[in-house]
This record gives sequence, structure tokens and C-alpha cells, in this order.
Amino acid sequence: MIESFGYLIEATRSSLLETGALQNFLYTGGPVLVVIFLTTLVLWFLIAERFWFFMIQSKPYSLQVLTHWNSFPDHDSWTAQVTREKLLSEARIKFNSTLAIIRTLIGIAPLLGLLGTVNGMIEVFDVIAFSGSSNARAMASGISKCILSTMAGLVVAISGVYFINLLQRYSERSVRQLSKQMQLGPNDRSEPDLEVQYAS
Repeated sequence: MIESFGYLIEATRSSLLETGALQNFLYTGGPVLVVIFLTTLVLWFLIAERFWFFMIQSKPYSLQVLTHWNSFPDHDSWTAQVTREKLLSEARIKFNSTLAIIRTLIGIAPLLGLLGTVNGMIEVFDVIAFSGSSNARAMASGISKCILSTMAGLVVAISGVYFINLLQRYSERSVRQLSKQMQLGPNDRSEPDLEVQYAS
């Protein structure tokens, strides 16, 4: 099982790029750095998808929710309250979609960096055990894996924390605006104002 996983990582690393600086960087960092690289690709894809949603798709979705709410015949009954809570809950789920996965990947990144550090230190200790401390070239390989993996994990986590907080603010702001538009009481058929400025 472990050998199969190692073979999969090695095959992925060799297929990423035939030549170039990225291939050298991944080779120097070891197999854990390849896992961090793949995790980073997934993380930034999900972050880009959320930004695309908030910039392009969130306003039409909010208009759809408000249209559904305004089509409800009665806004001051118990049924209206339940319907309002249902619509807001569905909107909150829609706005927060994939944010939990993004948080998980951000939390995993530094742990993967720590795993690379441990892997590199094991390699250094193996070199010391077999050839002593005089083989600096062989020890440097393990030390490089330690440093590069730790650095990559921390960079991914630090940059991800900023963007997850930004996306969380966008989500909360969108839900708050929907909540203000969906007031209980006599029906107000006026055109809703959905101009949301997504700024940090």
C-alpha cells in the first residue's frame, strides 16, 4: 500500500514537467512537496471558483431568491417566517459552498510541510548512520527537503488564510443583504437593490 502510494507520487512528479525549474524544485523537495503542490492546485482552483461566484453569479442568485420571496402571497404569517428562514438557509449554504473544503486544505498544508520536514530529517539521520557526518552532500539533500517542504506548507497556509477570510466576509455580507431585503410584514413589490461592493 505504502509502496503503491510512493509510486503514484513519483509518477505524478515525473509527469508534471519534463524539464524546467518547477521539476527541479519538486525533485529537490521530495515526494511530500509534490503532494503540497497538488494540494495547492486544488486550493487555488476552489478559491478562484468562489471569487467567480461572488463576482458574477451571486447577484442573479440573490435576485432569484428575492423573486421567490416576493411571489409569496403573505409576508406576515408563520408560514412566511418559515419560508424566509428556509430561503436564507439555502442562500447561506450556497454562499458558503466549498469554504469548508478550502479551510481544510489550508489546515492540511502546514501539516504536510511538517511531514516533509520529518521525512527530510529521517534521510539526514540515515546518511549519518551509514556514512557518518562527513558526507555533507548527502546530508544536504535531506536538509533541502526539510526546508523546502516547511516553507511551501507555510506559504500556502498564510496566503490561503487571507483569502478564506475575504471570502467569508463576502458570504456574510451577501446573506445580511438578503436578510434585509426579505423583511417580514406587508408585501413590498419595489425593485430590490442588490449592489454589493466586494471590497476588503
